[in-house]
Amino acid sequence: MRPGTPFTLILGGGGMKGVAHVGVLQALIERGLAPSHIIGSSVGSLIGAAWAAGHSIPELREMAIGLRRKDVFVVAHADMAFKRMRSPALFRREPLEHLIARLIGDRTFTELNLPVVVNTVDINSGMQVFWGLTGLDEVRVGDAVFASCALPGYLPPREIRGHFYVDGATVDNLPVGAARALGGECILAVDVSASSALRADTQEEGFAAVFARATEVAMQSLLELRMRSWTTPPVYYIHPRVEHISMFSFDHLREVVEEGYRATSAALERPGEWPVAGDEGVYPKRRVIVRVERERCIGCGACLVQAPPGMFVLDAEGKAVVTTPEQEWSPTGGGFIRHCPTYAISARPAAAVAETLRRSG
Repeated sequence: MRPGTPFTLILGGGGMKGVAHVGVLQALIERGLAPSHIIGSSVGSLIGAAWAAGHSIPELREMAIGLRRKDVFVVAHADMAFKRMRSPALFRREPLEHLIARLIGDRTFTELNLPVVVNTVDINSGMQVFWGLTGLDEVRVGDAVFASCALPGYLPPREIRGHFYVDGATVDNLPVGAARALGGECILAVDVSASSALRADTQEEGFAAVFARATEVAMQSLLELRMRSWTTPPVYYIHPRVEHISMFSFDHLREVVEEGYRATSAALERPGEWPVAGDEGVYPKRRVIVRVERERCIGCGACLVQAPPGMFVLDAEGKAVVTTPEQEWSPTGGGFIRHCPTYAISARPAAAVAETLRRSG
């Protein structure tokens, strides 16, 4: 990305993995790349708004690395005991309120140093509302950020203008679509969600862990669907490798911040992968060879359900066949691979396949 290029920065949600966005901002600012707008979900909205409120990167790093569970999550014992199933949430609202007040204060959106948009959902109507857009910018930033962090069941909904709002990740964890309302030549989207990481024994960790994992799976599926048909403005997608860390882990915060910095720095060091004016789709793009191991394929047809229409067919023996083995994928392409129950489908970089063939020939 060239310095001076207008771009919108999307900071996705992912629980405590969202502190990776501090490292993302550090890498950008060190290179003179300041976003024209920030759109945030959940902790992404908190980090983006805190920076736009005037906190320096060193201050945000110290805050992120020093967070403790009690600073965000304290079980609502009284509500759980007396209200039982009618308790508004598993955790109390006060710790997060205090953290938001410390970082953002009572500012409205118009009082921030640069435009910030916060992704929320009206829990009663299902309407997605982006606070900070024109006409939605005269409310307290802190209220919008709390709502955006209020994962249903974990934190209570937030009342704003007589309606109750929760985490916008409920419908869109990486809201690139909102950037179309803001202009700019490019979108830089940072995803800290779980991706397709395999977890072990989630079912043994209690209902909260099961619900959190189910939420991660839903977020990933929705993201893949949205990105599959994306056109303009072009999106450059960065995925810090934090998917192995739980959404609510406080044991890896320094690692998460550093990984956000590493992933962003690495992306900026590969300028040839970035889109230019007039490009469409999601970047960086890669050419891959998709193959099916016939001995593993059981002919269940899951690939026909999960992959883009026409990509797979079943032959006369009932085995899956790839119609176009060489393809160009965006970073979110290929999600159908993990849905094969016998792990019969694989993809390799086209260059690596060509090199293997050259050596064997």
